[in-house]
Amino acid sequence: MIEYLMVFPQRDDAEAVADELREDDLAQVRVVRDALAGEDDSEDHDWAVHVRVDTIEDPSSAPARALSDRFEAMATERGGWLDADPSAAG
Repeated sequence: MIEYLMVFPQRDDAEAVADELREDDLAQVRVVRDALAGEDDSEDHDWAVHVRVDTIEDPSSAPARALSDRFEAMATERGGWLDADPSAAG
């Protein structure tokens, strides 16, 4: 199982990406509120799309790298970014 976390400043962008991924049959997709490191103010929270893929075990495999490239492009296109270490979040 591998996980990805795309972070967006705007909720609408996170929801749109999550909907697109669900349409592509990625079932384990959810939108969560992501607090910026060290910040307590609710305005300092971004929106994150958490994706879990149970069918891929090796993050260095070609399918995992392809997903990572795709998610990074999707995030960048909407002013977000792909978290390099989603296990460290939350």
